[in-house]
Amino acid sequence: MDKLLYVAMSGASENAIAQKAHANNLANVSTNGFQRDLEQARSMPVFGEVNPSRAYAMSERPGTDFSQGSMIDTGRELDVAVKGNGWMAVQTPDGGEAYTRTSSMNIDALGVLRDGNGLPVMGNSGPIAVPPQQQIEIGADGTISVRSLGESPQVMAEIDRIKLVKPNLANMEKGPDGLMHTKDGKPAQADADVQVESGFLQSSNVNAVEEMTSVLALSRQFELHIKMMKTAEQDDESMARVLQMG
Repeated sequence: MDKLLYVAMSGASENAIAQKAHANNLANVSTNGFQRDLEQARSMPVFGEVNPSRAYAMSERPGTDFSQGSMIDTGRELDVAVKGNGWMAVQTPDGGEAYTRTSSMNIDALGVLRDGNGLPVMGNSGPIAVPPQQQIEIGADGTISVRSLGESPQVMAEIDRIKLVKPNLANMEKGPDGLMHTKDGKPAQADADVQVESGFLQSSNVNAVEEMTSVLALSRQFELHIKMMKTAEQDDESMARVLQMG
């Protein structure tokens, strides 16, 4: 009886965790550049002082869906999205590097180019600083060119290049900040083959219908686990009455 109760209890608990993963995906369906979290469940033996005679259901997030979202035309010169495979590098608050697929960038009061979350965008040798300018252009290879104040329209000066990388996806994982990080903690090497599209943002790759269907299916599974727990309780009460009769 305790085996039935344990399996049902652990299943309900892990089922709730799985629902959180899909709910988080749904909450970010409109977040530009969001990469969908994957979720799966499997049976795990319970090890203790004796042989594993019990098993429980375990939900886990085995990885991230790296498929590309659709491109959204904004026409804004500081909106960029990576075309094909690759990532843009930004500097994390601790001085490390993180990676994103798209960014609605801005230039702060000190001239530092920052992404939509306020993180400095990385260039050839660190965060990119933009001098006072009348016009700014971002090339397909991430090159940033500006027309300084007072210069003629034909004069464009290259100031830096956005660090674009294409690390092995097996070495990539999503951090608590929602950005991608290398598992070994080492900065990825710049890759000249990665290109960006200026004036575009990349949408989330979450399929709202698919996520909602998963949430509903998990909700029904949760109800089934609760019914199994009630059944185990009723069976236990019935067994207790039989023993009392004896």
